[in-house]
Amino acid sequence: MTALNLATQNGLRPEAAEIATSPLAIRGLTVSYGEKPAIFSVDMTIRPGSMTAIIGPNGAGKSTLLKAALGIIRPLSGQTTVFGRPLDTQRARIAYVPQRASVDWDFPTTVLDVVLMGLYRELGLLRLVRSSHRKTAIDALQRVGMADFADRQIGQLSGGQQQRVFLARALAQGADLYLLDEPFAGVDAATEKAIIAVLKSLKAVGKTVVAVHHDLATVEQYFDHAFLINVRPVAEGTVAEAFTAESLQAAYGGRLATAQIDRLSQAG
Repeated sequence: MTALNLATQNGLRPEAAEIATSPLAIRGLTVSYGEKPAIFSVDMTIRPGSMTAIIGPNGAGKSTLLKAALGIIRPLSGQTTVFGRPLDTQRARIAYVPQRASVDWDFPTTVLDVVLMGLYRELGLLRLVRSSHRKTAIDALQRVGMADFADRQIGQLSGGQQQRVFLARALAQGADLYLLDEPFAGVDAATEKAIIAVLKSLKAVGKTVVAVHHDLATVEQYFDHAFLINVRPVAEGTVAEAFTAESLQAAYGGRLATAQIDRLSQAG
């Protein structure tokens, strides 16, 4: 029996049960930069154990949605629950990988130190790094093919290598919910292949993955759920339900290539 069915049997209405069992549930989230809303009244319910792509044109509010859900940006209104509980009580279960462009790569630190940052809750204020912590960090680096670079300065790596290291930092946390902001942006094909393999391995053991994604050509190959947004929500559901020609047209308008819409229409 699924957690959702159990919650429903325990007397919760379907929507309340869905929120109570969702790894990430957002209701009425609105963020404004000045007078213009970046996202407006967004509801989103992520399915447990899913891989969900957040899709939309530039300026649609995709990254803002993730940051507001995490409290990095203060919303005007709305709330976020994680596994049915308030965000602040569940942060240990969340791993966040920011956009690579938002990171100061000139900061003098090694690859291993970056991954150890994912263990900050265990290390505490004194940052007492034990052999078990180093093993966890090295194991995470091995999963992304970066163990041989553990002592390298982070600024000396290529863009794809840096992205792998930040994914390793997230893996070291041992989280249940992984939120990634454009994880494939500006990386080489080998890195993209390595990242998606790791993300699918997380899903295979019941973890939940949510990623801001820009490449429409790989949505069906990489993800099983999709959330389309253009300031306001456009569509949500399985890829078959949400990633349709009609939803893409509603989200992108004339900016979406006609060929992409035609391809989806023929596939449907």
